[in-house]
Amino acid sequence: MNLDTKYWYLRDHKLFSVLSSSELKSICMISNFKSAKKGEIILFSHDENTRVYFLKKGTLKIVEIDDKGNEIVKDVLQKGDIFGEFTLTESQSDEYAVAVSDSVICCSFKMDDFEKLLEKNPQLSLSYTKWMGFRFKRLQNKYANLMFKDVRTRFKSFLEEWASKEGMANSDEIILKNYLTHQDIASLICSTRQTVTQLFNELKEQGILDYSRTEIILKKVA
Repeated sequence: MNLDTKYWYLRDHKLFSVLSSSELKSICMISNFKSAKKGEIILFSHDENTRVYFLKKGTLKIVEIDDKGNEIVKDVLQKGDIFGEFTLTESQSDEYAVAVSDSVICCSFKMDDFEKLLEKNPQLSLSYTKWMGFRFKRLQNKYANLMFKDVRTRFKSFLEEWASKEGMANSDEIILKNYLTHQDIASLICSTRQTVTQLFNELKEQGILDYSRTEIILKKVA
């Protein structure tokens, strides 16, 4: 990817919007861009080269492989999200980031280079701190939901949040491209695949939603 293309991708990210054109051009020299198609893995938790990644296009999911070989979806990342060392934490289990949309583009920096950038640019450091605070608050809300809400409420909240981020709305419904399996959703809301399937069917019978392998349609309540 040439420097001009790198420049436009970086300028489009909120984190780097605080930098001047000359500062952006200078960090283009140390950035790396990677593209992936649906199903391709972006990185593993045990990769030797520690990098911080910025998702520029598409959708990823963070997957953990437990000691029994089961794949558990821990998070879904979208354009603008940051991941890497602090997302794929060191543990006894393996984790990886995999593309779930047709096209994914990520920008990355070596962790050492990124830390130096933060040291040299106070505004960038502040912007990054705000982003980390937002992410921490999101995790707090997620854990609060798991502790204090029943599975039906968690399921509906998950669909509502998903729709607010990616839904295509018209006069009476919101359409979501369905790239998550029932097991994926179950992992994200700490439930079981059977319960998620049951909830989908119940809400479908109640006229609240409709779904297929390719899309989920949420009906707007009058």
